[in-house]
Amino acid sequence: MKVIHLISGGDTGGAKTHVHTLLQGLNKHIQADMVCFTDGPFTQEARALGIKTDVLSGSPPSVLKALRARIRQEGYDIIHCHGARGNLMGALLKRSTGLPLVTTVHSDPKIDYMGRPLSALTFGTLNRWALKRIPYHIGVSQPMVELLIGRGYDPQAVFEIRNGLDFSNPSSRLTRGEYLASLGLDWPENAVIVGIAARLNPVKDMSTLLRGFALAHGEQPQLRLIIAGEGEEGPMLRQLAQELEVSDAVCFAGWVSDTDSFYHAIDINTLTSLSEGFPYSLPEGARFALPTVATKVGGVPSLIQHNITGFLFQPKDHQTLGRYLAELAADPALRRRLGDRLLEKGRAEYSIETTVRRQLDIYESMLRREARRGRKRDGVILCGAYGQNNAGDEAVLKAMLAEFRSIDPDMPLWVMTRKPRETRQSCQVGAIYTFNAPAFCHRMRKCRLYANGGGSLIQDVTSHRSLWFYLFTLAAARWAGCKVMMYGCGIGPIQDPGNRKRTGASINKNVDLITLRDQASRQELEDLGVTRPRIVLAADPAVSLPPAPTEEAEAILEQAGLHPNEDERYLGITVRPWPSFEDKLSIFAQAIDYAYETLGLHPVFIPIESRQDAAAAQQVSALLKKAPAVILPPCASSELAIALSARMDVALSMRLHALIFAAARGVPLVGVVYDPKVSAFLDCMEQDLYVHLDQLTADGLCKLLDAADARGHDRALLEAKTARLIQLEQINRQLAAQLLSEDEGNAL
Repeated sequence: MKVIHLISGGDTGGAKTHVHTLLQGLNKHIQADMVCFTDGPFTQEARALGIKTDVLSGSPPSVLKALRARIRQEGYDIIHCHGARGNLMGALLKRSTGLPLVTTVHSDPKIDYMGRPLSALTFGTLNRWALKRIPYHIGVSQPMVELLIGRGYDPQAVFEIRNGLDFSNPSSRLTRGEYLASLGLDWPENAVIVGIAARLNPVKDMSTLLRGFALAHGEQPQLRLIIAGEGEEGPMLRQLAQELEVSDAVCFAGWVSDTDSFYHAIDINTLTSLSEGFPYSLPEGARFALPTVATKVGGVPSLIQHNITGFLFQPKDHQTLGRYLAELAADPALRRRLGDRLLEKGRAEYSIETTVRRQLDIYESMLRREARRGRKRDGVILCGAYGQNNAGDEAVLKAMLAEFRSIDPDMPLWVMTRKPRETRQSCQVGAIYTFNAPAFCHRMRKCRLYANGGGSLIQDVTSHRSLWFYLFTLAAARWAGCKVMMYGCGIGPIQDPGNRKRTGASINKNVDLITLRDQASRQELEDLGVTRPRIVLAADPAVSLPPAPTEEAEAILEQAGLHPNEDERYLGITVRPWPSFEDKLSIFAQAIDYAYETLGLHPVFIPIESRQDAAAAQQVSALLKKAPAVILPPCASSELAIALSARMDVALSMRLHALIFAAARGVPLVGVVYDPKVSAFLDCMEQDLYVHLDQLTADGLCKLLDAADARGHDRALLEAKTARLIQLEQINRQLAAQLLSEDEGNAL
C-alpha cells in the first residue's frame, strides 16, 4: 500500500507530533510519503525521523500539476490530508486522480482561527469547503467524531483515531533540579509544581489557569506553576499574574523543546482549554504518571476519567480548578494513585503501536469500501423501539450493530429511530426518523436485509397502533425486496382477535427468519398460526453487550456518596410505573428497608428508562424508614448501566433489561413481573425468584431477597448459566450471516 500525506509544513504542537509519529510508525508497514507546501523545522524534523518528505512551493496551479504527476508516477493508493491547505489540495485532486481521499481533523474547524477574523474568513472558509468534498474523515477523539457527524458528515465514513506516543521507558535529559536551574528557578525542595505546555492563545484559556492557581496557592503556599509555551496572550498573562500576586510563584518558560525534562520536573499536569480535539500534552504527562486536572472538552474525558485518572472541570471554572489543585498539593498519596492509574491507561490505549494499527485498519476499510461501490443492494436497516431514552432498548441496538459489524465491518447500517441525530452520533450509523415512511421505504429498496430487532415489538398491550406499524414495516420491507428477519425478539401478548389473525398472516407472508429470546414467544407464534418462516430459539441481543470498565461504575457510586472500595454490598433496584404499582409502594419500601437492615444491602436505584424509572424510584425512596436512598442519575450509556448492574450483589427489578444486564454478569435476581416477557426470561434463565406485581406482599418479597442473597454465595453456577445464555445469543448473529450470504447474488 502507498499513501501520500499532504500538509502545509508549518504545523506545530499536537498536529506536528501526530503526523511525525504516525508516519514514522506507518513506514514500518507501508510506504507513507509526505508532501509539504512550505519548508522549515517541520520538514527538517520529518526527514530526521526517516520520513520521505518533499516540499512543493509556488502557485496553486503549478503545485496541483506537480502533485498529479507525482501521484501518477508513484502509483499511490490513498491521499491523506492534514490541515486547511492539505485539505484544499486534496479536494482539488479528488476528481482528476480518482483516489480515495481522507483527512485527519485535529481540532474544531470553526474555531481554528479564533482571534484572527481575516484568516477565519479566507482560510477557514476554504477549509470548510474542502472538508465537505472529502469523503472520509478521521477525528482524533470520539467527541471530535461526534462533532463531525453533527455537522453533517457521513457517520459511517468518520473514523476515530487516538494520538499515540511511545510509552516505553520514558526518561528525561535533565534532573528536576537541573531543569529548574535551567529556567533560573530556585524553588524549595518541598515545592509542588503545576505545569502546562500549550500555546498562549485564547483557546487555551490560560487566564483561568492563573486564577485557579492563585486560589490554590492561597491554601497551599508550596504550590508553583510553570507555563511552557509562547503566543499572543503572553503579555496579558504576565500582567494577570502580577495582579493576582502570584508572579513570584509562576514561571513563564517560553517555548520548550525538551518536553521530557519538563514533564519529569512537574508534579501536576493541567489543561484549561475551551475546546480540544485530543491534546498530546495529556498522554505526554501520562508517560510520567502525572496526576492531571483538565477541562471536560473534546476527547479529554477518554483519558482523564474524573476521580479515576485525574480531575475534570468545566471550562472557565477557576474555583473548581483551584480546589482540585489544592487537594492534590496536600495529598502526595492521591497524586501517586491518580498518576499510576493514568500511566496504566495511557500504556494500554494511547501507545503509538495502537495508533498505527488503527490507521492501517482505516486505510484497509477505505479500500474495501471503494471496491464495493456500485452494488445494486448493500447494507442492513434495523427497526425497533430506539431513540426513546431507554437503556435496555439502546443496549439491544448497540449489540445488534456490533454483531452485524462482526459479520461485515464495512457493511452500511441504517437505523429507524425517534432521535436520528443522536443515533447517528452515538452509534455512527445512518439514521431515519421512525415514522418517516417515504425515507425508510426508499432505504429498504437499497438494503439487503431488514431486521426488526429486539424487544417485544409484536404486541398490542401498550398500543394497537404500535403493532400495526411494525407489521406495516415488515410488509414494506418485503415489497421493497429485502430479506426480512425478526431478530432476538419477544412475541406478545396480542389480545385482540383481529390483531392475532392479522399478525399471523403478516408474519407468514413477509418474514424469512425469526430468532426468539424465550420459549413463551415460540408458543405464541404457534398459537398465531405462524408456520412459514424458520423459527429458532436464541436469546436477547443485549446479553452480548460488554460492560463499561469497573472503574467508571465505581466512580459513579462514589459520586453518589457510596464507598465501593470498602466492601459495601448493594441491592440494585429498578422500578417502573405500571397500573397498580402505586398500590405496592409501601411493600417495596418495607422490603428494601429489610434488605438494608438484615442483609446489609445498601439500596441503589438504577433507572433504565430515564424519566419514568427515576420518578418511580423517588416514590419508593420517599417511604423508606431505615435505608438511605441512593438514586443514580440516568446512565450515559448502556455499557455503563451494565457495569453498574454488575457491581450489585442482588438485583431487584421490574424492568426486563435491568434483569438481563444483571443476569449477563451473574448477579442473583429477584423479578417483579408486570408483563409475561419478564417471567418468560426468568424461566429461560432457570431463575424462579419472581412474583407477579398483583400478588406482591412485603413478607413474600423479603423471602425472595433472602433466597437471592443466599444464592450470591454460588456465583459460579450463575456465571455458568450466563455463559450458556451468551452462547445461545450468538445464534442471532450466525443466522443473520446465513441470510445475508443467501442474498449475496442480489447485491452484486
